[in-house]
Amino acid sequence: MTLEFLEPAFMQRALLAALLVGIAAPAVGIYLVQRRQAIMGDGIGHVALTGVALGFLLNTSPVWTAVLVAAVGAVAMELIRSYGRTRGDLALAMLFYGGMAGGVLLINLAPNGSTANLTTYLFGSVTTVSDSDVVAIVWLSVFVLLVTLGLRRQFFAICQDEEFAKVTGLPVRSLNLLLAVTAAVTVTVAMRVVGLLLVSALMVIPVAAAQQATRAFAATLAVAVAMGVLTTLSGTVFSYYVDVPPGATIVLFALGLFLLVTALAVPLARLRSGAAGKPGGRTGGGPGGAAAEPARAPAGGGSR
Repeated sequence: MTLEFLEPAFMQRALLAALLVGIAAPAVGIYLVQRRQAIMGDGIGHVALTGVALGFLLNTSPVWTAVLVAAVGAVAMELIRSYGRTRGDLALAMLFYGGMAGGVLLINLAPNGSTANLTTYLFGSVTTVSDSDVVAIVWLSVFVLLVTLGLRRQFFAICQDEEFAKVTGLPVRSLNLLLAVTAAVTVTVAMRVVGLLLVSALMVIPVAAAQQATRAFAATLAVAVAMGVLTTLSGTVFSYYVDVPPGATIVLFALGLFLLVTALAVPLARLRSGAAGKPGGRTGGGPGGAAAEPARAPAGGGSR
C-alpha cells in the first residue's frame, strides 16, 4: 500500500512545515503557560498581521516582514508587562487592535492588494506553502529550538520565580525579552500552518494536555512536543483526504487529544493512588503517594 499523500510536492512541503511547527510551538508555549501568558501568542498574531501586509506592500516575503514586526510588537508587550501598572492591559489591547487595523490598512495600500490576501495568513493554508516558505520556516524553527532548549534552565527559572532568578544573578530582563522575541518568531513560523488567529492554540493546547499526564518539566516538554507533532501531521493528512481547512483541523485534533488525555488522567491517577495504598504500603505507599510533588522538585532544582 503506497502512501498516496506523500506523492504530491505540495504535501511534502506541507508535512515538513507541519512537523517543524509541531515541534517549535509547544517548545515555546510551555514557558508561556508557566508564566500564565497563554494568550500572548494570540496578541503577537494580531501584531504580525501588520508585518504580513507590509510584505505585500513592499513586494517582499511576508514571512520575514512578519518576523520583524512581530518581534518589535513582542518586545513592546514585554516592556508593558514589566513596567505597566493598572493600565498595562489597556495598552496591550490597543497594541493588539492596532496590529489588526494596521494590517488591513496596509494590505489595501499594496498594489493589487485586498483583505482576501490575508486569509491564508489568518487561518493558515499549509498546502500552499512554497519552497521559499519552507526555507524560512526551517531557519526560524532552528532558531526557536536552539533558544528554547539551549536556555531551558534559565527560562524555567524566570518563569517560576523572577525574584529568585535575579538573586541568582540571571539577566532576567534580557531573558524575558529573548523569550518574547522567540515567541514572536514561533508565531510567524506557525502562521502558514494554522494561521495567526489559531496559532496560540497550538502553543498552548499540547502543553495543557501534557500537564495532565506528566509532572516533571522535562517530561512535560517532551510529551507536549510529541503531541504537537502528532496533531499537526495527522491534521494535515486528514485535511488532504477530506478537503477541509488544515489549520482548523489541526486545532480541533489538538483539542480532541486534550480531552482524551484529560479523560484518561483521572482513572490513571486513581490507579496510582490505589496502588500506593496496598498492603506493605508504608514502604511502597510512601514513594507512590509522594510522587506527585517530588516529581516537580528535580525539574525546579535542576533548572535553577
